[in-house]
Amino acid sequence: MNRSILTRDKSTEIVGLDGFTSLVLPPLRTPRRIILTHFPAVADGLSGEKSTLVLAGHSHGGQIRLPFIGPLYLPNGVGPYDHGLFKTKSGPLYVSAGLGTSTVHVRFNCRPEITVIEI
Repeated sequence: MNRSILTRDKSTEIVGLDGFTSLVLPPLRTPRRIILTHFPAVADGLSGEKSTLVLAGHSHGGQIRLPFIGPLYLPNGVGPYDHGLFKTKSGPLYVSAGLGTSTVHVRFNCRPEITVIEI
């Protein structure tokens, strides 16, 4: 949490962030940087160099999504990033709907997902 590691081949830096941290990212140490955070809105609080990819969850995709309306409820820390790929000032952000549920143990029009991303 709130630290980074390099892959064995030193081609990618992986940064794990805890909570709603606003953070100035240090200069890139590798050609790629991937940020892992639970809360999608963290992408708005990051400054410094852009990352290759920011990955988040927390929203569960909204769990209950109505056609033409979208999610009925989103928890704090999601911001406008409910599900899918977004452009942010920190770099591309992908928010996964994940597998589980949160407060209400139901999903409607929001399939669980395991995301595979190839970089």
